Amino acid sequence: MSEPQDGRLPARDHTRSGDATITIAEKQSGQKRPTRCDTAPTRPFRPPRTLDEVRVWAPSAQRLHLVVDTPNLTGRSTVAMLPDDEPGWYRPDPGALAALGVVDGPGLRYGFVMAGVDDPVPDPRSARLPEGIHGLSALFTVDDAVWHDAHWAGRDVRGAVIYELHIGTFTPDGTFDAAIAHLDDLVDLGVDLVEPLPVNAFNGTHNWGYDGVGWYAVQETYGGPEAFARFVDACHVRGLGVVLDVVYNHLGPSGNHLSKFGPYLGGSTGWGASLNLDGPDSDEVRRFIVENALRWFDEFHVDALRLDAVHALVDHRAVHLLEALAEATDALSAEVGRPLSLIAESDLNDPRLFTPREAGGYGLTAQWDDDIHHVIHTAVSGERQGYYADFGSLESLSKVLRGGFFHDGTYSSFRGRHHGRPIPPTLPTTALLAYTCDHDQIGNRAIGDRPTAYLDAGQIAIKAALVLLSPFTPMLFMGEEWAARTPFQYFTSHPEPELGQATARGRKAEFAAHGWDADDIPDPQDPQTFLRSKLDWSERELPEHAAMLAFYRDLISLRKTEPAFAGVDFGSTTTQFDEDARWFAMFRGRWAVVCNLGEDAVDVGGVSVSAVRLGWGEYDVTPGGLRLGGHSVAIGPRRPTA
Repeated sequence: MSEPQDGRLPARDHTRSGDATITIAEKQSGQKRPTRCDTAPTRPFRPPRTLDEVRVWAPSAQRLHLVVDTPNLTGRSTVAMLPDDEPGWYRPDPGALAALGVVDGPGLRYGFVMAGVDDPVPDPRSARLPEGIHGLSALFTVDDAVWHDAHWAGRDVRGAVIYELHIGTFTPDGTFDAAIAHLDDLVDLGVDLVEPLPVNAFNGTHNWGYDGVGWYAVQETYGGPEAFARFVDACHVRGLGVVLDVVYNHLGPSGNHLSKFGPYLGGSTGWGASLNLDGPDSDEVRRFIVENALRWFDEFHVDALRLDAVHALVDHRAVHLLEALAEATDALSAEVGRPLSLIAESDLNDPRLFTPREAGGYGLTAQWDDDIHHVIHTAVSGERQGYYADFGSLESLSKVLRGGFFHDGTYSSFRGRHHGRPIPPTLPTTALLAYTCDHDQIGNRAIGDRPTAYLDAGQIAIKAALVLLSPFTPMLFMGEEWAARTPFQYFTSHPEPELGQATARGRKAEFAAHGWDADDIPDPQDPQTFLRSKLDWSERELPEHAAMLAFYRDLISLRKTEPAFAGVDFGSTTTQFDEDARWFAMFRGRWAVVCNLGEDAVDVGGVSVSAVRLGWGEYDVTPGGLRLGGHSVAIGPRRPTA
């Protein structure tokens, strides 16, 4: 079958085929013949279009039945599930389905009941959950008519400008369709890829997204899966790629039905139940994850996945889940003919994550690098609490800009042990994502305050210049480009009163232990906490915000047009600084980014630029170098030496 023009894989049979023949020798040895998932490459999951295509892995279920919502007939009907070709897999009884007479139609609702479970629960691989995570599943596949992105050739994340956003707070309406209306603003800014926080189905109306339990579905309050497809298509039509944040380390605390079907779960991460990645029957659990990841690339045309907190994945198998996922992603990328990227969030400071597999690594594309954030934030803000204690010196800033990690085998006072390992100089700097802030670095502060709440405009500009002109891949958090003042607070909407109360108490107690007044901590369950976190787009029209927006736009333009900022080797960046005078210079080729982190004006001797091409605050080119006002930054080509 020829490949469709939109780059999707050709349709395939949804039946999970396998040779069930067992030889006499295998019976005598007690060994089980390998199933397809043991031996064949993992394929993207394709949702069932009809009820007879429904398949479910449910080795723990007894007396499993399919429940079908047929309001045009007799209401809900029940169909027995029969063993399928592979161990633990079940399919509907075809004779009973035929007698029922209703097996087709987008939106047809279905679920499962089993011994001990009288109320129907949704399919673990539900493609749509129109009634929420406790409701019935609905048949759904993306309509091919949605797509207008046949021209889209994809975009590697390395070296791109990424923009992280939360769909529910990006606009007043908080939907995918409302977000589309602002994509042209991101194009004008110079963004290359947008990165929504998780959009999988969670319990309630609003959430950061990390409490998801319907991993194959899209949250209905955002618009559901069809609206997400429209959003991706609208991005591609405008030349924007899409990075989707996904969570495979845990499930949310509400609505997790997986254990009713089989041994999906492992222990607990503290955020929720973890997955069984290396115990008995973990082959199918890993398949559940990898097929999910590949489906976002295939059916929804997503370009990259951000993998949440991979350090919380408990996997002691010889081939780690991340390596298996990277291998499957690379195979799909070769098949569809466009780059597909995996970005890890990790606090391990372990370069093996993004080291190629042929060199002994996992082969992921990139990772978030909190050390970059920490050295810039502490140098500019002066904060030293908690895990910031080891950072703050200009020496630490210099080390990270030149080497990627601060803790590269050094002692971490926060952890009470040595941490990390050096990054081999053969790896590209663009495998590390740099940011002045992200959803965690704002939302996990006690009151969710942005840097604009405690830094002046000059300090904000310094942070922006160091990130956007660094050798790393820069990422912005929604609204920072105009110095937004709206907070991004931690919010939930758990319908269960006891869970909501426990979440609020835990949040307040956590920060009270660090000296905060519990009454000052926003209640995550209060709807106003969510509403306060929505961006105020009208701020962009105010002079001080418009000036910062123009500065960000100019920084991104400079990054993209000057070849010196395209260097991807660690040797492409050098630094010079004066710890006492509080000035710092970052050199990218012949270009200098010179900052005064202090409040008083300073003469920067020995660093000369021929002219300041871009800057913030007061600056003056002098015969001996530069004079910078307090909290200012000047950027320009270095003056040739005699």
